[in-house]
Amino acid sequence: MPLFFQNRELDCFRSTAELFDKYPHLQENAKAFRSKPRVDVDAKHLLYVQQREFAATTPADNCVSILGSDDATTCHLVVLRHTGSGAVCLSHLDGSSTRTEVQLTTKAVTSLSNGCNEGRFELHLVGGFDDDDKRSHKLSLNILAAFQKQKDHIHLETCCITEMNNVVDKGIHKPIVYGIGVNVKTGEVFPASFPHKGPAEMLRSARTFTGGEMTDIYDSRHGLIKVGPCQWSPDLEIAFWLSQSDATILKYLSTSPFAEPPHFVQHIKSTIQFLLSHPNSDSLFPGGQPHLYHRTESGSWERLVQS
Repeated sequence: MPLFFQNRELDCFRSTAELFDKYPHLQENAKAFRSKPRVDVDAKHLLYVQQREFAATTPADNCVSILGSDDATTCHLVVLRHTGSGAVCLSHLDGSSTRTEVQLTTKAVTSLSNGCNEGRFELHLVGGFDDDDKRSHKLSLNILAAFQKQKDHIHLETCCITEMNNVVDKGIHKPIVYGIGVNVKTGEVFPASFPHKGPAEMLRSARTFTGGEMTDIYDSRHGLIKVGPCQWSPDLEIAFWLSQSDATILKYLSTSPFAEPPHFVQHIKSTIQFLLSHPNSDSLFPGGQPHLYHRTESGSWERLVQS
C-alpha cells in the first residue's frame, strides 16, 4: 500500500528534494520538528535503542515511558505508532538491510495492535543530512520505498530527513537533530539526547560492530530487555585501532567523519577494548542464554540472574 500524507496518497518521487518540492507541508512539519527544544532524557523509565536495534511497547507498559535513540548521522530513526492501540516502535536503521528492518518494525506494531479496529498507522522519520557521499539520501529513499510496500495504509506525519535535517557549520554539513524520543503514553515525538545509553552499552555496541543484524531488544509483555546471545570470533587485529589518531578512526570507521558527535572516537575505542577483553562471545552467554534486564524500583535496569 502507498504512503499517505494529509490523508492523500503520496505521488511517485525520485529524490527527497522532489518529495519536499511536491509536498511543502512536509517541509514545514520538518522545520517545526527540528526547531523544538532538545530534551535531555533521564534514565528513569527510558528504554534506549542502539544502532541496528528496535523496541516496541504500548501505553499499558509500566516499565517504559520513553523510547529513545541518538548518535544518528547518516542513520535514520524510525517511529511507527498505531493511534488506536497506542502501540509504538522505535528503530535505528543504518541501511544494512532496510526492507527487512522496515518489515520488522511494522510487524512489531501490528502484533501489539491485534484486535484494535480503530485508529491508523502513523510514521515519523528523522535522520540523515546532506552528506557528500549521499548515503543519507539513499537510505531515506530506501526507507520510504520499503514503507510504501507494506500492506497497511501508513500516514507520514514527520519527515525530518536529509536536506531537511541539514545545517552547515563552518563549511561542514551536519545533522540538526541527532536523536529523538517518543512518549509511549501520548505518542509525542521530540528531539532528544541520552546521557545514559544502557543497559549493557558495550555489549550491544560490540554486537553491532561485529556485524550483528537488526534485533528486537524488548519483551513488553514481561518488561524485560533482552541482549543476545551474540556471536563473534576472536580478532586481535582490531587492537591496531587503539593506537591510531582520532582523525584516522573517524576517516575509516565512520560513514560521516566530520559530523560525528564528540564522543564517537572514545565510544569506538571502548567497544574495541570490550571485544579484546571478551574475544570469544560464547563465554558471555553460558548455555546460549541471553542477558535479561528488568526495571528496578529505583528506575534503573538490573540484570536478572538466571539459574
